[in-house]
Amino acid sequence: MEPSFAPYAAHSGQSRGRVHREAPAAPRSEFQRDRDRIIHSTAFRRLEYKTQVFVNHEGDLFRTRLTHSIEVAQIGRTIARLLSLNEDLVEAVALAHDLGHTPFGHAGQDALNACMREHGGFEHNLQSLRVVDVLEERYAEFEGLNLTFEAREGILKHCALANAEKLGEVGRRFIDRKQPSLEAQIANLADEIAYNNHDVDDGLRSGLITLEQLSEVTIFDRHLAEVRRKHPALQGRRVVTETVRRIINTLILDLVDTTRTNVVNSGVETLDDVRNAPPLAAFSPAILEQHRELKRFLLHHLYRHYKVARMSTKAGRIISDLYAAFTGDARLLPPEHQARESLEGRRAVADYIAGMTDRYAMREHRRIYAVEEIYD
Repeated sequence: MEPSFAPYAAHSGQSRGRVHREAPAAPRSEFQRDRDRIIHSTAFRRLEYKTQVFVNHEGDLFRTRLTHSIEVAQIGRTIARLLSLNEDLVEAVALAHDLGHTPFGHAGQDALNACMREHGGFEHNLQSLRVVDVLEERYAEFEGLNLTFEAREGILKHCALANAEKLGEVGRRFIDRKQPSLEAQIANLADEIAYNNHDVDDGLRSGLITLEQLSEVTIFDRHLAEVRRKHPALQGRRVVTETVRRIINTLILDLVDTTRTNVVNSGVETLDDVRNAPPLAAFSPAILEQHRELKRFLLHHLYRHYKVARMSTKAGRIISDLYAAFTGDARLLPPEHQARESLEGRRAVADYIAGMTDRYAMREHRRIYAVEEIYD
């Protein structure tokens, strides 16, 4: 028995189903089964050692893709509950959205995409769907995790038309210019809320950005002033965490209020209505601009910081070198990946590299290129 949801929420009992039919998951709902399969997947465990902004070995307290995904799920569930949407579906999408990410964050993705440019490119969002549809090896009856249509739809946030045409039903909305469920829309914005704010936290912890610099950002300055007004003696990390949690709360409440208003004004009554409407999950114009201002600050002061740029350059070289080595001589691949490479070519090489953790990619690079590792 599912909780009481809004009429336009996604109900697992009315799901479009799975590619491979299975017996009901009772007493779990179908979306709970999706979530559980994601949590137990190999790709999910690997996220612990994949970069968010700072490479894993640079510090124990910086976010990884795993902790990021957990934070997205927590924020998404809160929003879903306030809007009477399906929390289990939001959580499943949130936990799975980065399963296809390369090692070394966006630097790794950019490098692998450049390598694959003449062979279909590489995009981590599409790769996340490939992970749950094909690459996970856990079940006797099918490849992948055999998730519900709604979970797969939410994972596929972006998709070029050329790729959408190859994906069948799950890619159809990009061709028809329709929207995914509200749960998928919420998970997408929860991702933005999470990474902006934990990147602020990690950036301050690293010392690459300062409170003084962030005081130039409207939404941060407003909440920092509130913390200092209410707690004038507060010092150190607690000033940061109090400020960041207030920003997150402001963004969540604004998103809930704006989305609720959009739903009422659009007159949607069913999930099909949601799919045929413009995007409904949104921030108010004022908060959206403040949110974007924070994103611009992080781009210029953190992501383009020379220390981050140095690591990104190293990461790109590692990915490019591995790709060159494996495509130049498939015998360098582990046996199971050699078999896949003989069938799928360079896509199998991209799958292997994308599945690596940061430290595994560095180890593979040393094994192939470092003379002192000749016998490893």
